[in-house]
Amino acid sequence: MTTALTNSGTAEAIPGTERNRDRKRNPDGLLARARRSYADHWYAWAMVLPVVAVLAVLVGYPLGRGIFLSFTDANEANIGRTIGDFEVPATYRFIGFDNYWNILSGREGSFYPRLSWTVLWTAGCVLLHYSIGLGLAMLLNRRVRGRSLYRVLLILPWAVPPFVAAFAWKLMYNTDNGVLNALLAKAGVGAVDWLGDPLVQKVSVVAVNTWLGVPFMMVALLGGLQSIPRELHEAAEMDGASAWQRFRNVTLPGLRPVSGTVVLLGTIWTFNMFPIIYLVIGQAGGTESEILVTYAYRLAFQGVRDYAGSASYGIVILSLLLVFSVFYRRLLGRQEVAR
Repeated sequence: MTTALTNSGTAEAIPGTERNRDRKRNPDGLLARARRSYADHWYAWAMVLPVVAVLAVLVGYPLGRGIFLSFTDANEANIGRTIGDFEVPATYRFIGFDNYWNILSGREGSFYPRLSWTVLWTAGCVLLHYSIGLGLAMLLNRRVRGRSLYRVLLILPWAVPPFVAAFAWKLMYNTDNGVLNALLAKAGVGAVDWLGDPLVQKVSVVAVNTWLGVPFMMVALLGGLQSIPRELHEAAEMDGASAWQRFRNVTLPGLRPVSGTVVLLGTIWTFNMFPIIYLVIGQAGGTESEILVTYAYRLAFQGVRDYAGSASYGIVILSLLLVFSVFYRRLLGRQEVAR
């Protein structure tokens, strides 16, 4: 055992030194530590096991199945199925990375235009979510009469299920009987084809998604504002800082931890915001306003069902979001170190 001399001259063992050497000599050290952890904390493993099992069934198996199908040519014609008493065997083949090559090389001709619109849709919505949510949060952070009522009213859109909100907005966008065109008619303006023109379609769905996403940003940023010590604002004001300087040098740095999290979550949610695009525009609105996730759904469930192509799109979407999340978190980490 490794020893060291203390101030009194007696020899004492250096704790952990011999154990560390044993771990280096023992190739099964990791497995042994796992066994000791299970023996010491078996109750924690027992509590986590049901959650892991549910996630494995609901997430792990579909993900693994999707990855497998993405390397095949599975479609409606060659997938295995049961018709009455007859069972039709699967005849699809393993084709390797052909599906990914068709997508990323541009052979399919629809990936990069939809990717561009998806990125624009995500960036525009998240920017509006954050800017409007921050403005409302700063207003609600002040002491005003009826502040609690305002908070409840502004949170209501977040409580509405997305499909209910999508159908409600679709009714308001109706060209002949919609509320918006009725208001325009009273103002002497002609009717607008909200869901027919490709450009107006995109503006319309951005408006709906902004209406749905602002409450979450507002609530999260309001919590961040309330966590900033008021003394910092008072000290900056006593030093002669203007309102804009206090906002830039006190409020925004204080919101940085909250902002980083909500922007990342908002980006992931908006990138995959299926119900707004699909339910508001519908199938008759053309393909110009489709994002990647709605196109993947159309491949799998409309026309000649291309399960392999849809699975490949799903894996590409997952990969894009993972890469973005990693780089975004690293960027935030570098900013924290720079501070």
